[in-house]
Amino acid sequence: MKVYGSRISYYTGKLEAYLRYQHIAYTALPTPYADEEKLKEKVGAVQMPIVDDHGTWMSDTTPIIEYFESQQPRRSVIPGDPVTAFIAFLIEDYADEWLWRPAMYYRWWYADDRSLASSTLTDELTGHIPAPRWIRRRMITRRQVKHYVHRDGIRGATRDHVEQTYLNALNALTAMLKQRPFLFGQAPSIADFGLMGPMFRHFGQDPTPQEIMRNHAPLVYEWVARMWLAKDQGPPEFVSSPPEDSSLLLREVCETHLVQLAENAAAFSAGKARFAMTVQGCDYQNIATSRYRVWCLEELRRRFALLTDEQKIAARKLLPHAQAEVLWDEQPSLSSGFNQSRHLPFGKGINVFEGGVP
Repeated sequence: MKVYGSRISYYTGKLEAYLRYQHIAYTALPTPYADEEKLKEKVGAVQMPIVDDHGTWMSDTTPIIEYFESQQPRRSVIPGDPVTAFIAFLIEDYADEWLWRPAMYYRWWYADDRSLASSTLTDELTGHIPAPRWIRRRMITRRQVKHYVHRDGIRGATRDHVEQTYLNALNALTAMLKQRPFLFGQAPSIADFGLMGPMFRHFGQDPTPQEIMRNHAPLVYEWVARMWLAKDQGPPEFVSSPPEDSSLLLREVCETHLVQLAENAAAFSAGKARFAMTVQGCDYQNIATSRYRVWCLEELRRRFALLTDEQKIAARKLLPHAQAEVLWDEQPSLSSGFNQSRHLPFGKGINVFEGGVP
Protein backbone atom coordinates (compact mmCIF):
# COMPACT_ATOMS: atom_id res chain seq x y z
CA MET A 1 0.00 0.00 0.00
CA LYS A 2 1.28 3.45 -0.93
CA VAL A 3 0.57 6.51 1.20
CA TYR A 4 1.20 9.70 -0.74
CA GLY A 5 1.77 12.71 1.48
CA SER A 6 4.63 14.59 3.06
CA ARG A 7 6.89 14.05 6.01
CA ILE A 8 5.60 17.32 7.48
CA SER A 9 1.93 16.80 6.56
CA TYR A 10 -0.80 17.20 9.22
CA TYR A 11 -3.11 14.43 8.10
CA THR A 12 -0.39 12.15 6.74
CA GLY A 13 1.09 11.99 10.23
CA LYS A 14 -2.33 11.16 11.67
CA LEU A 15 -2.85 8.27 9.23
CA GLU A 16 0.69 6.95 9.52
CA ALA A 17 0.37 6.78 13.31
CA TYR A 18 -2.77 4.67 12.90
CA LEU A 19 -1.24 2.35 10.29
CA ARG A 20 1.84 1.80 12.47
CA TYR A 21 -0.36 1.03 15.47
CA GLN A 22 -2.39 -1.53 13.55
CA HIS A 23 0.66 -3.13 11.87
CA ILE A 24 -0.67 -2.25 8.40
CA ALA A 25 2.26 -2.24 6.00
CA TYR A 26 2.68 0.80 3.77
CA THR A 27 5.26 2.80 1.87
CA ALA A 28 5.35 6.56 2.49
CA LEU A 29 5.90 8.60 -0.67
CA PRO A 30 5.73 12.31 -1.52
CA THR A 31 2.53 13.39 -3.24
CA PRO A 32 3.19 13.23 -7.02
CA TYR A 33 1.97 16.66 -8.07
CA ALA A 34 3.34 16.01 -11.56
CA ASP A 35 0.41 13.55 -11.87
CA GLU A 36 -2.14 16.00 -10.46
CA GLU A 37 -4.79 15.26 -13.09
CA LYS A 38 -4.57 11.53 -12.44
CA LEU A 39 -4.95 12.10 -8.71
CA LYS A 40 -8.00 14.31 -9.26
CA GLU A 41 -9.50 11.58 -11.44
CA LYS A 42 -8.95 8.98 -8.71
CA VAL A 43 -9.88 10.90 -5.55
CA GLY A 44 -11.36 14.23 -6.62
CA ALA A 45 -9.04 16.61 -4.80
CA VAL A 46 -5.29 16.59 -4.35
CA GLN A 47 -4.96 16.65 -0.58
CA MET A 48 -2.62 14.77 1.72
CA PRO A 49 -2.66 11.89 2.26
CA ILE A 50 -3.89 9.88 -0.72
CA VAL A 51 -3.78 6.09 -0.45
CA ASP A 52 -3.27 3.62 -3.29
CA ASP A 53 -3.96 0.15 -1.91
CA HIS A 54 -2.98 -2.02 -4.89
CA GLY A 55 -5.15 -0.01 -7.27
CA THR A 56 -7.87 0.91 -4.77
CA TRP A 57 -7.67 4.64 -4.13
CA MET A 58 -8.72 6.31 -0.89
CA SER A 59 -8.78 9.80 0.62
CA ASP A 60 -9.93 11.54 3.83
CA THR A 61 -8.27 10.14 6.93
CA THR A 62 -11.30 9.64 9.17
CA PRO A 63 -13.22 7.51 6.63
CA ILE A 64 -9.98 5.67 5.81
CA ILE A 65 -9.51 4.76 9.47
CA GLU A 66 -13.16 3.70 9.80
CA TYR A 67 -12.75 1.54 6.68
CA PHE A 68 -9.72 -0.28 8.08
CA GLU A 69 -11.50 -0.66 11.42
CA SER A 70 -14.30 -2.51 9.62
CA GLN A 71 -12.14 -4.86 7.56
CA GLN A 72 -10.69 -7.36 9.99
CA PRO A 73 -10.40 -7.99 13.72
CA ARG A 74 -7.91 -5.57 15.20
CA ARG A 75 -7.49 -3.67 18.39
CA SER A 76 -10.26 -1.17 17.74
CA VAL A 77 -9.50 2.50 18.27
CA ILE A 78 -13.21 3.26 18.76
CA PRO A 79 -14.29 2.93 22.43
CA GLY A 80 -16.99 0.37 23.06
CA ASP A 81 -19.12 2.70 25.17
CA PRO A 82 -21.28 4.65 22.66
CA VAL A 83 -21.15 7.93 24.61
CA THR A 84 -17.36 7.76 24.94
CA ALA A 85 -17.12 6.93 21.23
CA PHE A 86 -19.26 9.97 20.34
CA ILE A 87 -17.11 12.24 22.50
CA ALA A 88 -13.96 10.76 20.96
CA PHE A 89 -15.21 11.51 17.43
CA LEU A 90 -16.13 15.05 18.53
CA ILE A 91 -12.59 15.63 19.81
CA GLU A 92 -11.18 14.14 16.62
CA ASP A 93 -13.22 16.58 14.53
CA TYR A 94 -11.96 19.49 16.66
CA ALA A 95 -8.41 18.30 16.06
CA ASP A 96 -9.01 17.96 12.31
CA GLU A 97 -10.85 21.22 11.66
CA TRP A 98 -10.14 23.71 14.48
CA LEU A 99 -6.55 23.05 15.56
CA TRP A 100 -5.69 23.28 11.85
CA ARG A 101 -5.90 27.06 12.31
CA PRO A 102 -3.14 27.49 14.95
CA ALA A 103 -1.09 24.72 13.32
CA MET A 104 -0.99 26.54 9.99
CA TYR A 105 -0.50 29.88 11.73
CA TYR A 106 2.65 28.82 13.58
CA ARG A 107 4.08 27.14 10.49
CA TRP A 108 3.62 30.10 8.15
CA TRP A 109 3.70 33.16 10.41
CA TYR A 110 7.08 32.75 12.11
CA ALA A 111 10.23 33.08 9.99
CA ASP A 112 12.10 29.98 11.24
CA ASP A 113 9.03 27.77 10.90
CA ARG A 114 8.19 29.19 7.46
CA SER A 115 11.76 28.65 6.26
CA LEU A 116 11.84 25.01 7.35
CA ALA A 117 8.40 24.15 5.95
CA SER A 118 8.88 25.92 2.63
CA SER A 119 12.26 24.23 2.09
CA THR A 120 10.86 20.79 2.84
CA LEU A 121 7.76 21.13 0.66
CA THR A 122 9.73 22.66 -2.19
CA ASP A 123 12.15 19.74 -2.28
CA GLU A 124 9.46 17.07 -1.80
CA LEU A 125 6.75 18.29 -4.11
CA THR A 126 7.90 20.76 -6.76
CA GLY A 127 10.75 19.04 -8.59
CA HIS A 128 8.60 18.76 -11.72
CA ILE A 129 8.21 22.56 -12.04
CA PRO A 130 10.77 24.06 -14.43
CA ALA A 131 11.78 27.01 -12.29
CA PRO A 132 14.67 27.85 -9.94
CA ARG A 133 14.34 26.49 -6.45
CA TRP A 134 14.03 29.95 -4.86
CA ILE A 135 11.07 30.74 -7.10
CA ARG A 136 9.37 27.42 -6.29
CA ARG A 137 9.95 28.05 -2.60
CA ARG A 138 8.41 31.51 -2.85
CA MET A 139 5.41 30.04 -4.71
CA ILE A 140 4.87 27.50 -1.93
CA THR A 141 5.07 30.15 0.79
CA ARG A 142 2.67 32.56 -0.92
CA ARG A 143 0.17 29.79 -1.62
CA GLN A 144 0.18 28.49 1.93
CA VAL A 145 -0.11 31.91 3.55
CA LYS A 146 -2.96 32.94 1.24
CA HIS A 147 -5.01 29.76 1.45
CA TYR A 148 -4.34 28.46 4.95
CA VAL A 149 -3.68 31.58 7.01
CA HIS A 150 -5.50 34.60 5.53
CA ARG A 151 -8.47 32.62 4.18
CA ASP A 152 -8.97 31.12 7.63
CA GLY A 153 -9.34 34.52 9.30
CA ILE A 154 -5.84 34.84 10.74
CA ARG A 155 -4.65 38.44 10.84
CA GLY A 156 -2.78 40.61 13.31
CA ALA A 157 -5.94 41.19 15.35
CA THR A 158 -6.57 37.46 15.83
CA ARG A 159 -2.99 36.35 16.53
CA ASP A 160 -3.27 36.45 20.32
CA HIS A 161 -6.37 34.27 20.28
CA VAL A 162 -4.87 31.81 17.82
CA GLU A 163 -1.85 31.38 20.08
CA GLN A 164 -4.05 31.08 23.16
CA THR A 165 -6.12 28.36 21.53
CA TYR A 166 -2.92 26.29 21.21
CA LEU A 167 -2.09 26.83 24.88
CA ASN A 168 -5.66 25.93 25.83
CA ALA A 169 -5.35 22.65 23.94
CA LEU A 170 -2.05 21.84 25.64
CA ASN A 171 -3.52 22.57 29.08
CA ALA A 172 -6.60 20.47 28.41
CA LEU A 173 -4.60 17.50 27.13
CA THR A 174 -2.21 17.72 30.07
CA ALA A 175 -5.15 17.46 32.47
CA MET A 176 -6.14 14.15 30.87
CA LEU A 177 -2.64 12.75 30.39
CA LYS A 178 -1.83 13.22 34.08
CA GLN A 179 -4.24 10.36 34.73
CA ARG A 180 -3.72 7.96 31.81
CA PRO A 181 -1.20 7.27 29.03
CA PHE A 182 -3.87 8.01 26.39
CA LEU A 183 -6.96 10.21 26.46
CA PHE A 184 -9.51 7.50 27.16
CA GLY A 185 -7.53 4.68 28.69
CA GLN A 186 -4.55 2.42 28.28
CA ALA A 187 -4.75 2.41 24.48
CA PRO A 188 -5.11 5.16 21.87
CA SER A 189 -8.59 6.01 20.61
CA ILE A 190 -9.80 7.79 17.50
CA ALA A 191 -9.47 11.02 19.51
CA ASP A 192 -5.75 10.39 20.10
CA PHE A 193 -5.15 9.73 16.41
CA GLY A 194 -7.08 12.85 15.44
CA LEU A 195 -4.93 14.95 17.75
CA MET A 196 -1.78 13.46 16.24
CA GLY A 197 -2.57 15.53 13.13
CA PRO A 198 -1.72 18.89 14.69
CA MET A 199 0.38 17.72 17.63
CA PHE A 200 2.88 15.55 15.73
CA ARG A 201 3.90 16.96 12.37
CA HIS A 202 3.10 20.61 13.20
CA PHE A 203 3.23 21.48 16.89
CA GLY A 204 5.67 18.68 17.67
CA GLN A 205 8.09 19.41 14.80
CA ASP A 206 7.87 23.08 13.82
CA PRO A 207 10.42 25.10 15.85
CA THR A 208 8.17 27.66 17.56
CA PRO A 209 5.26 25.47 18.74
CA GLN A 210 7.64 22.59 19.52
CA GLU A 211 9.53 24.73 22.02
CA ILE A 212 6.25 25.81 23.59
CA MET A 213 5.08 22.20 23.89
CA ARG A 214 8.39 20.98 25.27
CA ASN A 215 8.52 23.65 27.97
CA HIS A 216 4.84 24.24 28.70
CA ALA A 217 3.34 20.77 28.26
CA PRO A 218 6.01 18.04 28.51
CA LEU A 219 3.32 15.40 29.10
CA VAL A 220 1.91 16.17 25.66
CA TYR A 221 5.39 16.07 24.15
CA GLU A 222 5.88 12.64 25.73
CA TRP A 223 2.44 11.50 24.49
CA VAL A 224 3.37 12.40 20.90
CA ALA A 225 6.32 9.99 21.06
CA ARG A 226 4.19 7.37 22.82
CA MET A 227 1.61 7.59 20.02
CA TRP A 228 4.27 7.14 17.33
CA LEU A 229 5.59 4.08 19.14
CA ALA A 230 2.19 2.61 20.09
CA LYS A 231 1.57 -0.97 18.95
CA ASP A 232 -1.47 -3.21 18.88
CA GLN A 233 -0.70 -5.61 21.73
CA GLY A 234 -4.04 -7.00 22.84
CA PRO A 235 -7.60 -6.04 23.80
CA PRO A 236 -7.99 -2.26 24.19
CA GLU A 237 -8.59 -0.90 27.66
CA PHE A 238 -10.83 2.14 27.43
CA VAL A 239 -12.67 3.95 30.19
CA SER A 240 -16.31 2.97 30.64
CA SER A 241 -17.46 6.60 30.31
CA PRO A 242 -15.81 9.95 29.52
CA PRO A 243 -13.78 10.96 32.61
CA GLU A 244 -14.28 14.20 34.52
CA ASP A 245 -10.83 15.40 33.49
CA SER A 246 -12.09 15.70 29.89
CA SER A 247 -14.31 18.65 30.85
CA LEU A 248 -11.66 21.30 30.10
CA LEU A 249 -11.08 19.94 26.60
CA LEU A 250 -14.80 19.56 25.89
CA ARG A 251 -15.44 23.14 26.94
CA GLU A 252 -12.71 24.28 24.55
CA VAL A 253 -14.23 22.19 21.74
CA CYS A 254 -17.62 23.78 22.29
CA GLU A 255 -16.37 27.36 22.59
CA THR A 256 -14.21 27.17 19.46
CA HIS A 257 -14.90 24.40 16.99
CA LEU A 258 -18.66 24.20 17.38
CA VAL A 259 -18.95 27.97 16.98
CA GLN A 260 -16.99 27.66 13.74
CA LEU A 261 -19.15 24.79 12.46
CA ALA A 262 -22.40 26.61 13.25
CA GLU A 263 -21.36 29.90 11.65
CA ASN A 264 -19.92 28.14 8.60
CA ALA A 265 -23.12 26.14 8.13
CA ALA A 266 -25.27 29.27 8.41
CA ALA A 267 -23.09 31.05 5.83
CA PHE A 268 -23.27 28.07 3.48
CA SER A 269 -27.06 27.90 3.75
CA ALA A 270 -27.27 31.64 3.01
CA GLY A 271 -25.08 31.30 -0.07
CA LYS A 272 -22.24 33.36 1.38
CA ALA A 273 -18.70 32.73 0.15
CA ARG A 274 -17.21 34.21 3.32
CA PHE A 275 -18.33 34.78 6.89
CA ALA A 276 -17.33 36.27 10.23
CA MET A 277 -17.50 34.74 13.70
CA THR A 278 -16.78 35.67 17.31
CA VAL A 279 -14.92 32.98 19.21
CA GLN A 280 -14.21 33.44 22.92
CA GLY A 281 -14.53 37.21 22.42
CA CYS A 282 -12.22 37.34 19.39
CA ASP A 283 -13.65 38.56 16.08
CA TYR A 284 -12.59 36.61 12.99
CA GLN A 285 -13.37 38.15 9.62
CA ASN A 286 -13.42 37.09 5.98
CA ILE A 287 -13.24 33.31 6.53
CA ALA A 288 -13.80 31.15 3.46
CA THR A 289 -17.03 29.18 3.72
CA SER A 290 -16.48 25.43 3.51
CA ARG A 291 -18.91 22.87 2.16
CA TYR A 292 -16.72 20.15 3.65
CA ARG A 293 -17.12 21.57 7.16
CA VAL A 294 -20.91 21.56 6.70
CA TRP A 295 -20.56 17.84 6.10
CA CYS A 296 -18.42 17.55 9.25
CA LEU A 297 -21.30 18.98 11.27
CA GLU A 298 -23.73 16.65 9.52
CA GLU A 299 -21.53 13.72 10.54
CA LEU A 300 -21.44 14.80 14.18
CA ARG A 301 -25.23 15.15 14.19
CA ARG A 302 -25.56 11.74 12.58
CA ARG A 303 -23.36 10.16 15.27
CA PHE A 304 -25.37 11.85 18.02
CA ALA A 305 -28.66 10.67 16.47
CA LEU A 306 -27.45 7.05 16.64
CA LEU A 307 -27.34 7.21 20.46
CA THR A 308 -30.23 5.92 22.53
CA ASP A 309 -32.32 8.44 24.47
CA GLU A 310 -30.47 7.55 27.67
CA GLN A 311 -27.12 7.91 25.95
CA LYS A 312 -28.13 11.27 24.47
CA ILE A 313 -28.93 12.55 27.95
CA ALA A 314 -25.52 11.38 29.18
CA ALA A 315 -23.76 13.05 26.23
CA ARG A 316 -25.60 16.33 26.77
CA LYS A 317 -24.58 16.36 30.43
CA LEU A 318 -20.96 16.22 29.28
CA LEU A 319 -21.58 19.19 26.98
CA PRO A 320 -23.52 21.71 29.10
CA HIS A 321 -22.37 24.65 26.97
CA ALA A 322 -24.76 26.61 24.79
CA GLN A 323 -22.58 26.12 21.71
CA ALA A 324 -23.09 22.33 21.91
CA GLU A 325 -26.77 22.63 21.02
CA VAL A 326 -25.79 22.72 17.34
CA LEU A 327 -25.12 18.98 17.68
CA TRP A 328 -28.75 18.10 18.37
CA ASP A 329 -30.84 21.11 17.34
CA GLU A 330 -32.24 21.39 13.82
CA GLN A 331 -30.92 24.95 13.34
CA PRO A 332 -29.09 25.74 11.27
CA SER A 333 -30.58 23.16 8.92
CA LEU A 334 -27.92 21.32 6.98
CA SER A 335 -27.64 20.11 3.41
CA SER A 336 -24.04 19.84 2.23
CA GLY A 337 -25.00 17.35 -0.48
CA PHE A 338 -21.62 15.70 0.02
CA ASN A 339 -21.01 11.98 0.53
CA GLN A 340 -24.73 11.22 0.67
CA SER A 341 -24.04 7.78 -0.79
CA ARG A 342 -21.36 7.30 1.90
CA HIS A 343 -18.76 6.51 -0.74
CA LEU A 344 -15.82 7.78 1.29
CA PRO A 345 -13.01 6.86 1.59
CA PHE A 346 -13.46 5.70 -2.02
CA GLY A 347 -14.44 7.79 -5.01
CA LYS A 348 -14.36 11.56 -5.16
CA GLY A 349 -13.59 13.79 -2.21
CA ILE A 350 -13.58 17.60 -2.07
CA ASN A 351 -11.14 20.22 -0.93
CA VAL A 352 -11.89 21.68 2.51
CA PHE A 353 -12.52 25.11 0.94
CA GLU A 354 -14.24 23.83 -2.19
CA GLY A 355 -17.80 24.76 -3.02
CA GLY A 356 -18.30 27.40 -0.37
CA VAL A 357 -21.57 28.51 -2.00
CA PRO A 358 -24.32 25.89 -2.54
